[in-house]
Amino acid sequence: MSINDPVGDLITRIRNAQMRRHSTMNVPASKLRGWVLDVLETEGYIRGYSRVEKDGEKPSFDVELKYYEGSPVIQKIKRVSKPGRRVYSSVRDLSSIRNGLGISIVSTPKGVMSDAAARDANVGGEVLCEVY
Repeated sequence: MSINDPVGDLITRIRNAQMRRHSTMNVPASKLRGWVLDVLETEGYIRGYSRVEKDGEKPSFDVELKYYEGSPVIQKIKRVSKPGRRVYSSVRDLSSIRNGLGISIVSTPKGVMSDAAARDANVGGEVLCEVY
């Protein structure tokens, strides 16, 4: 099955797994998905993830979701830049999400990073998603 929007697929799988209160989820592996998961792990929105390679199957990521007092740590995750409408932002235009309580994940020339890290590195790029 061909997926046109791998980041959108990852976001939807996270949202669906948290609605069902799953502790782990599985998603097909790709470099971009791995970089987005790195940012989510660094910022404390997921416990972690690991790459799984089984014989005869394509590689995948096992993602451990994070909960606090029974509710998911990720309250809302939203795709910003979509295949039909790309959204780019300069470093000056990167706005804070929920007064700094959330993050934007940005794909920059220096790699995929959070909006705070992009401001520190003084780079802008494509805004992939918002998480809070």
